[in-house]
Amino acid sequence: MPTDYMYTMKCSKGEGFQQGQLSRYGNIELSPAAGVLNYGQGLFEGTKAYRKEDGRLLLFRPDQNAIRMQIGAERLCMPSPSVDQFVEAVKQTALANKRWVPPPGKGSLYMRPLLMGSGQILGLGAATEYTFLIYVSPVGNYFKEGCAPLNLYVEDEFDRASRGGTGGIKSITNYAPGLKPLSRAKNRGFSDVLYLDSANKTNLEEVSSCNIFLLKGNVISSPATNGTILEGVTRKSIIEIAGDHGYQVEERVVTVEELMDADEVFCTGTAVGVASVGGITYHDKRVEYETGSHTVSQQLHSTLEAIKKGLTEDKKGWIVEID
Repeated sequence: MPTDYMYTMKCSKGEGFQQGQLSRYGNIELSPAAGVLNYGQGLFEGTKAYRKEDGRLLLFRPDQNAIRMQIGAERLCMPSPSVDQFVEAVKQTALANKRWVPPPGKGSLYMRPLLMGSGQILGLGAATEYTFLIYVSPVGNYFKEGCAPLNLYVEDEFDRASRGGTGGIKSITNYAPGLKPLSRAKNRGFSDVLYLDSANKTNLEEVSSCNIFLLKGNVISSPATNGTILEGVTRKSIIEIAGDHGYQVEERVVTVEELMDADEVFCTGTAVGVASVGGITYHDKRVEYETGSHTVSQQLHSTLEAIKKGLTEDKKGWIVEID
């Protein structure tokens, strides 16, 4: 949904990012020889702004998105905004579009920071100029099922990432290759696909739009971020919250066999929040999992949402409040 303002900041090769500015939301102009168009030199992030009952806006851990963008930029030979520049830009953009932030409990304002090689380059190499841009849109639930449990399909033909590649950063080039398996799965009635490792096709990686966790007894496990899996901000937060709730949390290699024997499965991400999984299909075998208000995933979801929306005290310093 088009909103009022976007934020833009530019950087020439060998120089730092200059002071950014807000402008009316609209199209941008790029050279046909822009690095992002020809060689995919681009990154994106996703974060959200929430409205409190008193009207103030809250951001959730935007510094973590800034750090992740810096890590990705280094991998793609791009300069990046400082953490302070990134967070200040997010603040300004949220405030400028305040009227688009849904009322409490009705949704959030999704914020999309982009970093791209906007300078001309013909011949494989780094662009000569870079653009950092933020645009926003009010959103509700990410999946069409709303809050209903997800129905996942284990993808064993296509893979998402390989060792030494860019699976661990939020590169724009990671996403278009996933459209075909995602479309195929949705046409068969699934919510999303769950990828396996490219080397052996036996270990869990991540869902196309979120990280995955499984519960067995009192142990919560999630595939370790070893370079092929995106280290989600929500994932990182849930690991800490789960430890606070007394669960043993393990980041390690998780096999597909363990998945099929789990008590609960859930996904995490900025867009999806914490989403419980009702069933997973692997090699035409479907396994169902515990869902509902009594589940661990719902407990973790409630705790996280209360922090994000200012309904409970933020003892971790995760919330940035905008007056």
